[in-house]
Amino acid sequence: MVNSDLNKLLPVSSYSYTCKFPSAVNDAVFRVHVPVQGIASRLQSALCDNEVLAKQFGAVEVYWGGSLAEQIEFLAKGIADLILSKDNIMDAMMAESTQNYMPLIGYPSYTAFFISSREKPKIEKAYFLDKKIGLVDYPTSRSGHILPKQIFKQLDIDVSALSIVYASSHSALRDLLSKGEVDIIASYWQEHDQLRFSKNYITPIADNVSGSKWYIKMSDENTDLACSLQSSVNDVVNDMQSNYFHSLKHYWQCSTAPYGLIEGSRDEN
Repeated sequence: MVNSDLNKLLPVSSYSYTCKFPSAVNDAVFRVHVPVQGIASRLQSALCDNEVLAKQFGAVEVYWGGSLAEQIEFLAKGIADLILSKDNIMDAMMAESTQNYMPLIGYPSYTAFFISSREKPKIEKAYFLDKKIGLVDYPTSRSGHILPKQIFKQLDIDVSALSIVYASSHSALRDLLSKGEVDIIASYWQEHDQLRFSKNYITPIADNVSGSKWYIKMSDENTDLACSLQSSVNDVVNDMQSNYFHSLKHYWQCSTAPYGLIEGSRDEN
């Protein structure tokens, strides 16, 4: 997947997991980039047990980091063989045409919310000024970072004047809210959230927010690898116990031969 010149390029991220295949006879490295450590940890375990990867690569490196600059670095240089990204970023980088990235699995569109544990949040300037607000600490997250900050800007609120607590993941945000360490969080709503919070205390920020996609770098027609990765990623995502993550779109037809990209999938949003 990654040619010899790209193998010499060191990714900018300092956070990674690595495993080597004991039976490997080549030095090829399969590189992955995701926003958060929780996904990286689960994915690393799955990929290091992937039989197709073991035949084609000598090692797996899974990097995580939420900055847009880091994600662009992995895409622009074609460093990532598998990456979780968004359509707008892929389009801006022209990564599908220049680096041969193709969609593997896509998340559904969703609604972003402000969520509270004690009252229904108000989209008013005065409401936010005395609140502790929980956001995720990776700026490429729409529901947990981009969209709430857009709301603050629309309300003419200086973000530096707000009391913002940053969490490493959406799950960590929910823990902060449940413990009373923040008053509201920005995230998506999932059905099992009702076990800890009230659906009466959520306020929509934006509807029909397009979900992220997993993209595979396909310089060759390596359909065995694409289908194997689609299965591994699907298993990891489904294990994350969120109804939102269970509604996945698969872009590769892998149940019957011949394998291949589902017709029209390359151009879908």
